[in-house]
Amino acid sequence: MTFRTAAVIGAGTIGLSWTALFAAHNLDVQVSDPRPDLADAVADALETFAPHLGRTVAELAPRVHLATDVAEAVRNADVVQENGPENVEFKKDLFATLVREAPSHALLLSSSSAIPSTAFAAELDDASRVLIGHPFNPPHLIPLVEVVPGERTSAESVERAVEFYRFAGRTPVVERKEIPGFVGNRLQNALSREAIYLVEQGVVSPSELDAVMTNSLGIRWSTVGPFLGSHLGGGPGGYRHMAEHIGKSMKKMWAGLGQPSQDPEQQERLIEAVESAYGSSTYSELAETRDRKQLAVLSALDGAAREEN
Repeated sequence: MTFRTAAVIGAGTIGLSWTALFAAHNLDVQVSDPRPDLADAVADALETFAPHLGRTVAELAPRVHLATDVAEAVRNADVVQENGPENVEFKKDLFATLVREAPSHALLLSSSSAIPSTAFAAELDDASRVLIGHPFNPPHLIPLVEVVPGERTSAESVERAVEFYRFAGRTPVVERKEIPGFVGNRLQNALSREAIYLVEQGVVSPSELDAVMTNSLGIRWSTVGPFLGSHLGGGPGGYRHMAEHIGKSMKKMWAGLGQPSQDPEQQERLIEAVESAYGSSTYSELAETRDRKQLAVLSALDGAAREEN
């Protein structure tokens, strides 16, 4: 199928990133959000993100249009990417509007980071084209999109969603079961829980923990992931050797993983520790550094993949 028009519903951080990405892939993008500064927010986003995508604002801006409401935004859409609040009732109402107003062929995708689509699509007249397309922030840079069908999503819609995200230069992964938080956020939350515990216990500071990650697991997992990393860690014997020889000690460590207290006083101490580590820089400065480094990683990975081929 040819994708020509995308509607972006919700122009917060994620929606604005999607907007730039879709425009960079030559889609006409209709953006809807009730925020009063929508025009300025879109203009600022295009100016910031265009260089990341190898494009200019002059190339992207003519493809982006501000809709007066949701109905106008989705009227001619081939794909709708929803980025509203993480609220089941809100999404129920919004997707009822999307089903009613969007063309019958339009994919209705949600960026929901925790709520499975069945939770808000169960009562829709047509839920066959409703599913999750969950990105990682910022989606115009981070390739992963978790494609998660609901109980009533058609197989054709899943295939088309995969096709669309590949068209947009992303790496879609289809998940076979709905589970709150999906895969990426569950992994992130598991690691974050232990990170918070280690800081609470005074083992390391927030910046020191970040240094541990970025100088070890972050590098390893960005290239091979946890399972292949463990398979290689087992030497010639692979994952079997790792499981048979280190499995018992791993189980003991799992039993000893921490449960952060996160009572109000402890949470405030953690917030102050993070602010002490990073509060001297503005959000824009920190985000620019993050994006520059992430682009460097992606460029290096792309170069390595080309060498393999």
